Amino acid sequence: MMLWKKLLPSPLLSAALLALWLGLSRSTDAGQVLLGVALAVAVPRVTRSLRPAKAHVKRPLVVVRFILRVAWDVVVSNVEVARDVVGWQWRRPRSKFVRIPLELRDPHGLAALCMVTTIVPGTVWSELALDHSALLLHVWNVHEEAAFITRYKARYEKPLREIFE
Repeated sequence: MMLWKKLLPSPLLSAALLALWLGLSRSTDAGQVLLGVALAVAVPRVTRSLRPAKAHVKRPLVVVRFILRVAWDVVVSNVEVARDVVGWQWRRPRSKFVRIPLELRDPHGLAALCMVTTIVPGTVWSELALDHSALLLHVWNVHEEAAFITRYKARYEKPLREIFE
């Protein structure tokens, strides 16, 4: 059993790499399969020290609720940004940089927060303070900065703290 763990420290990552390799090469010839297997075995072993500690999800039901909330926010934000782009001549958006103080410290939670911020239209993650105490976002349209910060923290940071901390 220990030999398999040494050979494949991350079996799911290895399987994903093999599938990705075969998909990208669009071939299942013996040479491509052999090369894919070699990569699937070597890459996880070589990059083991680059991966952070394993994430421990404390509240799995919050994960489902969070994913649904983000999906909803993506749809709503797409509509809002599209409306602002079309109505640009009549009503200009008030875009600005907003500094958000953070309580979230878990690296997995911060990575998830970064991805969520990036996929929701109208927000771009610009900077994370070195001590992880705040992040700087560029926001497409901010009516009231304090209200935006409160909403952002409640919708994204709070659930991620429940999930990871």
